[in-house]
Amino acid sequence: VGFAISLLFHMTQTEVCPPSCNCKSLGEMKGLQIDCSSRKLKKVPALPVNTRRLYLQNNSLTTVPPGALDSLLSLEEVKIFDNPWNCDCHILYLKFWLEDVSEPSLANIRCATPAPVKMKPLKQLTGNELGICKRSLPIKSLDFFWRDLILIALAIITLILVAWALKFSKKVVCQINLSQYASGGPLLRRPTSKNH
Repeated sequence: VGFAISLLFHMTQTEVCPPSCNCKSLGEMKGLQIDCSSRKLKKVPALPVNTRRLYLQNNSLTTVPPGALDSLLSLEEVKIFDNPWNCDCHILYLKFWLEDVSEPSLANIRCATPAPVKMKPLKQLTGNELGICKRSLPIKSLDFFWRDLILIALAIITLILVAWALKFSKKVVCQINLSQYASGGPLLRRPTSKNH
C-alpha cells in the first residue's frame, strides 16, 4: 500500500512538472524543487503550486507576466539571475514580487535592455528610470478616475432619492393627519355645546 501511495504521489508530481524542467520531490508534503535553469526558456512555464525551490537562472527570459508567480505561496528559494531582462514598465511585477519573496534574488538581477539601464541592478531602478511607465500610468489613473467618478455620482443619486423618499413620507403622514382632523377623526373632537 505504501509503495502504491508513493508511486501515485510521484505520478501526480510528474504530471504537474513543466515539460521543460526537472522536478524533484523534497519529501512528503514538503513540496517540489523545480529546476528550469539553462533551458533557453523565453517565458516562465506554468509551475506547480507546491513549488518550494525554483531555479530559472541562465535562460532567455526578458519579462514575467503579471500574476504568473502569485500562486507560489510556499516558495522558499528562487534563482532567476543571468537572464536578459528588459527593464521597462513591465518588469515592475517581477521587481515587486521579488521584494516580497526573495530580496537576495532581486539583488542578483541586472538589466540587459533598454540601453540607459543596461547592467544596472533591478533593485536600484526607480519609476523615473522606467520611462515607458510615464506613458502607461496615466491611462491606469484615468481608468480609476472614471470608476471613482461613477461611484460618486451613484452615491449622490442614492442620497437624493433617500432624501426625496423621506420628504415624501413626511408629506403623506402630514396629509393623513390633516384628513383625520378635517373629518373629525380621533385626533381632535369638536366640543359639543351645552346650550342646545
